[in-house]
Amino acid sequence: MDRRTRRPVLRTPAAVALAVTAVLGAASPGAAAADRPAGTGPAASRVPLRVATYNIHAGAGQDGVFDLDRTAAAIRALDADVVGLEEVDVHWGARSGYTDEARELAGRLNMRVFFAPIYDLPPDTAGGERRRYGVAVLSRHPVHDAQNHEITRLSTQTPDPVPAPAPGFAEVTLRVRGVRVHVYATHLDYRTDPSVRRAQVEDMLHVLAADSGPKVLLGDFNAEPDAPELGRLWGPLADAAPHGGKTFPAVDPVKRIDLVTVSRDVAVSGAHESGTAASDHRPVVADLLLRRRGH
Repeated sequence: MDRRTRRPVLRTPAAVALAVTAVLGAASPGAAAADRPAGTGPAASRVPLRVATYNIHAGAGQDGVFDLDRTAAAIRALDADVVGLEEVDVHWGARSGYTDEARELAGRLNMRVFFAPIYDLPPDTAGGERRRYGVAVLSRHPVHDAQNHEITRLSTQTPDPVPAPAPGFAEVTLRVRGVRVHVYATHLDYRTDPSVRRAQVEDMLHVLAADSGPKVLLGDFNAEPDAPELGRLWGPLADAAPHGGKTFPAVDPVKRIDLVTVSRDVAVSGAHESGTAASDHRPVVADLLLRRRGH
């Protein structure tokens, strides 16, 4: 399959305005990176940004119990300025109480949110909300632009699926202390066959190549960093935690599949995973330094 053509973007001004929710009020506990002292000297040319990735398992913990308060507490404890979320339900079904998890978490954490559905299905009851499932980006910083890109997917909602373009690759553009940065959230295919993940990597790289400046790709890659199908990432991007701990399953993890990756113009000052069992994955946090233009 020829992947040289960039996938279409699912975006309209109205859709972006509706999808990006700004929750107003007092700042959440822990100062955002934009509010932390910048210091002086050479370090002042770098802008700090704490990011995280977290597969929230639709709000259910390793114990299988749905508890969005527990999910919110786990995210709050990360004290991250930007968080990529995977397995987010929006009125999806009984497993999450038909909750709009994207808006609920944004409200509890006093953050803005952009939700990028992978699936957008009719309601299963008369008069109900459309059932949506996908990825999201939470941000303490204003979102200047948001897009839901298509990448190759193998649907879990149709019998005998074949690889085809589908949405659910989120991109938000932020301005952090004057530095423009692109943040992406992804969830790659879980199947043993690596071919779909390999195609997804190619599709994502095409999207990233069209953007300039610092880039941060967050997500559940469903493959460890040394997997051959992820190999093309390592050049345009770098693993922010190459010596990090395992992330899945949350209790006694055996795989490191939840990754923070950054473009070469982004410095990493530290990274760690959290031991919370509020999901079946552990979140990963990275402290980044963005270079100001001209420095």
